[in-house]
Amino acid sequence: MTNSADSLPDFQAELDTRGLYCPEPIMLMHNKVRDMNAGEILKVVATDPATTRDVPKFCNFLGHELLSQQESDGQYFYFIRLG
Repeated sequence: MTNSADSLPDFQAELDTRGLYCPEPIMLMHNKVRDMNAGEILKVVATDPATTRDVPKFCNFLGHELLSQQESDGQYFYFIRLG
């Protein structure tokens, strides 16, 4: 699931949740995906370590595909294909 920077997927929307803590990143993700179409890819940037647990659960529960999950310098990057 972790990709190198060379192979990161193209994305149609980006959500920056840096500085926010649980449950805010997931709440904002719920709102963002409502404005998107199935098959589109959402990039999420976060600083809350809880997102490493919450984002995969969010995807699994709602039928989205977590394409990539990465951490770099205290930031977490997720690429999610909407189901």
